[in-house]
Amino acid sequence: MQCGAAVRLWDPSRVPKHKVCGEFLTPEIRPVLERLQLWDAFLDQQPARMERMRLVFGHRSANGRFAEPAYGLSRYRLDALLRGEAEARGAQIIAERVPGIVDITAHGRQFAAAGKDRLFGFKAHFQGPVSDAVELYFFNGFYIGVNPVEGGLTNVCGIGPEEGLRRHGFDYDALVHSNVPLRERLNPLQREMNWLSTGPLLYQTRLPAPPMDTFLAGDALQFVDPFTGTGMAIAIWSGSLAGKAAAEGLPTAEYYTQIRSGVEKQYGWCGRLRSALSMRFTQNLAPYIPPSWLYALTRPQIESR
Repeated sequence: MQCGAAVRLWDPSRVPKHKVCGEFLTPEIRPVLERLQLWDAFLDQQPARMERMRLVFGHRSANGRFAEPAYGLSRYRLDALLRGEAEARGAQIIAERVPGIVDITAHGRQFAAAGKDRLFGFKAHFQGPVSDAVELYFFNGFYIGVNPVEGGLTNVCGIGPEEGLRRHGFDYDALVHSNVPLRERLNPLQREMNWLSTGPLLYQTRLPAPPMDTFLAGDALQFVDPFTGTGMAIAIWSGSLAGKAAAEGLPTAEYYTQIRSGVEKQYGWCGRLRSALSMRFTQNLAPYIPPSWLYALTRPQIESR
């Protein structure tokens, strides 16, 4: 719409709604939203502000600070904001099944077929004391993020193997309380919603060969490993690039070149780090690695694009 093109948004689902999501936005989100003239509207949602990061491996932890603040905002609030702004700017919202041919495809994450090593995500909001940190707890093949969002809430969102969830009877309360540091962290909090879950999830360590007849954006392009915290920033960034490219009639190949230059190295590092962190001996060494190093390796190059 900023490029003067008419926009029709096909979405048969009810929006806004709560979704399984880390609800954490890295500092890269600010220039992306500023270019879209959405920064002030975003701040009006009163997102939680985070200055620190904490990684917990067993009973050991590593701590660091962000050079710029990160933010926490629920998908319920963020999706409502984006959809409302699109409609206010002239987009036609069509609450029907998506037709066969569209310019931009943003249907969300892909799901894995039946097989071994399937992963599932889960999330719930908790009420109670909030912090100014995003925290990640690694244990038994799981990693679970804890971070504040708007309204004094804390989002607890994780991902882990189906086998591990079966051992706990898919009881997410039992799972989070099975890890002593995480249990102690959540003791002052009270869960205020039912657990949501999604899966089995499918993600890879590199961008796949894209189709040449449509622009893929967000998780439809590739599901980013959640522990990087960049999924929502990349989704909004790629969506804005796709919209601009479609409005200006640019070739899809040119769009995908821009995407690769912004995130391909990050995808590679995500895969390597996740594989390394799944090994027990690496988890013993991980607390001695500054979190800022891990953050720098997984940071997408999207601020100036």
